[in-house]
Amino acid sequence: MMQTLKSLPPTFVDVLRAKAREKPDLRVLTFLVDGEEQEEHVTYSELDRSARAIAAELQRRGLGGQRVLLLYPPGLDFIRALLGCFYADVVAVPAYPPDPSRLARTLPRLRTVLASSRSKAILCTSFIVQMAEMLFEMAPDLRESSWVATDALEVGLEEAWKAPVLTPESLAFFQYTSGSTSEPKGVMLSHANLIHNSELIKRSFVHDENSVGVIWLPPYHDMGLIGGILQPLYVGFHTVLMSPLDFLQQPLRWLRAVTKYRGRTSGGPNFAYELCIRRAKPEDVEKLDLSSWHLAFTGAEPVRAQTLRRFVETFSPCGFRETFFYPCYGLAESTLIATGKADVAGKPLVKRLDKTVLEVENRAVEVAASDASATELVGCGPAVVDTDVRVVDPDTRREVAPGRVGEIWVRGRSVSSGYWAREDETERVFQGYLADGGEGPFLRTEDLGLVLDRELFVTGRRKDLIILRGRNIHPQDIERVAEESHPALRQGGCAAFSMDEDGEERLVVVQEVD
Repeated sequence: MMQTLKSLPPTFVDVLRAKAREKPDLRVLTFLVDGEEQEEHVTYSELDRSARAIAAELQRRGLGGQRVLLLYPPGLDFIRALLGCFYADVVAVPAYPPDPSRLARTLPRLRTVLASSRSKAILCTSFIVQMAEMLFEMAPDLRESSWVATDALEVGLEEAWKAPVLTPESLAFFQYTSGSTSEPKGVMLSHANLIHNSELIKRSFVHDENSVGVIWLPPYHDMGLIGGILQPLYVGFHTVLMSPLDFLQQPLRWLRAVTKYRGRTSGGPNFAYELCIRRAKPEDVEKLDLSSWHLAFTGAEPVRAQTLRRFVETFSPCGFRETFFYPCYGLAESTLIATGKADVAGKPLVKRLDKTVLEVENRAVEVAASDASATELVGCGPAVVDTDVRVVDPDTRREVAPGRVGEIWVRGRSVSSGYWAREDETERVFQGYLADGGEGPFLRTEDLGLVLDRELFVTGRRKDLIILRGRNIHPQDIERVAEESHPALRQGGCAAFSMDEDGEERLVVVQEVD
């Protein structure tokens, strides 16, 4: 029986207004403009004032209840605009600003999101308004939108704000999926979804007002936005933010920030830890102190046991411990977190399984540590509180036995109501019912996994599965072998997929050179 959370705040506006009254001067967010030393700070009272000003402008334009595109580089202006949308009952649509040097590649996604969301205006900075002219030539549809520079609003506008009528079911924003396997889809998230998942993260990560976060993740989707920005605003603790570009240029900036600000919570996908391992020299490690980092979350892509081991080996001299790792599983459709390490202070659970049995028979058989043909899987923990996670045969819709591979299904108050303006897709993905007894509805994640020792182990994606000569092969396994075959090959820069040739499925591997 799931434990049910009770007495949660109705909306995020209620949370922020209360924090602004109780802790007006708390410096809750710091943004590292250069990724290193140059800091910008904001308090709850400043966030509340700017949100009211932006909301008043949106209300003046009659945009209440409409969708509005947010087009900002990472930073505090984006956060102010997002909260301004909350305060105006406007549905925010965060989007990646197009890269001027790669418009042919980055502009089509922006146009797709703008058309799909049917946004009535675009919020951005004065600089991006000036830059917009160069976009209009390639994308004339952008000219039709109303562009609003939120950093140039008149002083005192916040006094004109009128509190909207919001309910927990009111939509807060759309999380657009990556679009890596299909056209991007807008996941509709309500205030109730955000509040519920924020409380789940707080309890799972054991956050309190003394926690300190360090986050470099992109603010446009779930892990960076909900886990990195909304979580500290919800709980009330200081978090240091930096641009993902500053991290990618110099990955050790991340670890230097953890050291400087005594970060307790930080993390990212597996590739981020790999980048740090590759770039760290002994003299770099000597200057770090990671002993404060008690929760290093990892998810969003396959968690590799070898990466965890190598990171500990590399950074244990500066205080990092294996117990700090917190593997977890989640997705945009469930707001963010769905499962996480059961014992926040324990070691991650790693299983060595017979690779052939797993690929051919879709079941787990544990083997000895000395077996060179084994594959390793890292446990992502059990379902977090107030969340129901099952592993189901996608064809029969029956729950499979522990140790059997199936599709991961999720049920709970964090699960979205569906995709914006995609009724058929919403019914297919969000209306899963078990054949035995008709339990549901469940979110059908299209991720594959299995349960061992009550923990979820993610094995891959249904859509990505490559079937070669009767074996079910997950592309990440091939990509890992390819990346590790030579030091000149870029970590995280490999793609394995299949193509049909003369009626036979053939494997294709594309690998970037570092």
